[in-house]
Amino acid sequence: MSGPVLLERTGAVAVITLNRPASLNAMSDELMHGLDRALDELAVDAAVRAAIITGAGTAFSAGGDLREFGRLLEREPRSLLATLEYNQTVLNKVERLPFPVLAAVNGVAVAGGLELILCCDFVLASDSAMIGDGHAKYAIVPAAGSSVRLFTKIAANRALHMLNSAALFPAATLLEWGLVNEVVSGESLLARAQEAADHYCQQSPQVLKHVKALARAPFEARIENGLRLELQAFQAHLQSRDLAEGLAAFREKRKPNYETSMPARPSS
Repeated sequence: MSGPVLLERTGAVAVITLNRPASLNAMSDELMHGLDRALDELAVDAAVRAAIITGAGTAFSAGGDLREFGRLLEREPRSLLATLEYNQTVLNKVERLPFPVLAAVNGVAVAGGLELILCCDFVLASDSAMIGDGHAKYAIVPAAGSSVRLFTKIAANRALHMLNSAALFPAATLLEWGLVNEVVSGESLLARAQEAADHYCQQSPQVLKHVKALARAPFEARIENGLRLELQAFQAHLQSRDLAEGLAAFREKRKPNYETSMPARPSS
């Protein structure tokens, strides 16, 4: 099979595979549209009782395709905003599927990859998986929910550390923090995900649908408002030197050179 997103079914379980392994499953426009189509198909398929999302190759997802972002920023900055708004709607669909969604994190998951994980209900990770936010490294304001959903999953001080450090964390650490439900060997990851999904499928689908809606309800307004604020912050950041420098550093595979922008203290 080919294409940037693969959709397979095993009984009542659907498996969505991000399929751009050569680019670490970076979330290109083509991949996001493929994911959108797959989610729309599953949302109306009464035979599906659970879904698994994973990545092909050695990565879950390295996040947004920064090469595409750079081209959009140079050509028409507002088109980048439109892309980010569209990506938000796609990830929202993951969160709103009427059945459990499991993330099977097979490798690195950073920035948009983390944001996809945050939309899932159950997170399994390979013992070699590394997960982090990463936006700050390349001067990108989060725009698909990490600055919102992360705080509904783990303690605020840990969420802030993930956002501010742009570091990658071992799956075992995030198991301790509560972001990951289970850590298993890479060889058994998909089998364990299938086992967990099959177990969900044995329960009342109507009850699981209601439970998912009830669990999301206390955070829904906060998430919707937060996503809107993310886009506003990104728009304010569009013309910044830091954003241009961060994307250039990514393209040129070098360390970014950010200038300090702190105002001078007034003399007393």
